[in-house]
Amino acid sequence: MKFKDVVAISGMGGLYEMVKQRPNGMLVRPLGGTKTQLVSNRIHTFSPLDKISIYTSNDTVELKEVMRTIFKADIEEGKPPIAHKSGSSELKRYFRTILEDYDEERVYVSDIKKVIKWYNLLKEHDIINLEDEPEEGEEEE
Repeated sequence: MKFKDVVAISGMGGLYEMVKQRPNGMLVRPLGGTKTQLVSNRIHTFSPLDKISIYTSNDTVELKEVMRTIFKADIEEGKPPIAHKSGSSELKRYFRTILEDYDEERVYVSDIKKVIKWYNLLKEHDIINLEDEPEEGEEEE
C-alpha cells in the first residue's frame, strides 16, 4: 500500500485504505484490517493524506514531508514522537522541532495530535519511510 491510497474519513476514527471509488461513496478497509466497507459520500468527507498540507508562516508543507521529518527524527536520531495525549505546550514545542515555521494560529493542537496519531499508524503498518516512491512528475524530470 502507498501513502496516496490512505484516507482519513470524517466521523470515523483512524485511517483507511482506499480500495475503490463508487458514485455514491468509497470502498475502504481499515489499515491492517481485512473487512471492506462502503462509506457514503453523502454523510462523510474523504481526505486523502497526500492532499493534506500543514500551514507555515509563508506557505504550506505537504503532510508527507512532515511525516518523513518525524520518521527521520524517530529512526535516525532516536527521538520517537511525543505521545499524542501530552499537554498543549509540549505538543507545540515538539511540533516546532519538526516544522520550525508552522503557523500557530492556523495549526491547532488537535491537528498536531492527529498528525502524531497518523504517524504512529502509518509507521505501524510500514507505509511511511525515507525511501518512499517518487512522485509521477519527479520521474519525468
